[in-house]
Amino acid sequence: MVAAADPLEDMIRSRNSSTATFNQSVRTTHTQTPDAISKEQAGDLIMNAMGLIGLSYIYGGNNPEQGLDCSAFMQYIFKQSMKINLPRTSAEQTNVGSYVERSQIQPGDMVFFRTAGAGRISHVGMYIGNDRFIHAPRTGKNIEITSLSSKYWGSKYATARRVNGAGKAAASFR
Repeated sequence: MVAAADPLEDMIRSRNSSTATFNQSVRTTHTQTPDAISKEQAGDLIMNAMGLIGLSYIYGGNNPEQGLDCSAFMQYIFKQSMKINLPRTSAEQTNVGSYVERSQIQPGDMVFFRTAGAGRISHVGMYIGNDRFIHAPRTGKNIEITSLSSKYWGSKYATARRVNGAGKAAASFR
């Protein structure tokens, strides 16, 4: 004799299956890498950045005619290439876009460093590929390309962010 299906057991089994599927979906969503920006956007960001190589770093500088500091350099590039307004400081810029695992960094991603101690973000640059990034390093230096895994920068690395959304304001800071 075949036992009749118990509607309550079927409902519990179905609910447990749905919950497991939902929980798996949440875990997967949480660990996924954010969508890459298009190759055209990344190329445009990098070309704009490369066009400023040799420009002097000026602490607090916020225009290419006088010089740029690291966060103004990122502001300028994203505004020119993607019409995105980034916040003024590197610490504020870490709140824009999506977190990217170090192993998943792609050209056009912003990379952040703790150069003034472990507690705060104090420097930003743009990853350009092949373990290199472009940045405005410090007073007395010019915008340059540096290895992300050099002894100094590798030890100061903090995080990376990917900014998508061409034509949209990433933040309304000024």
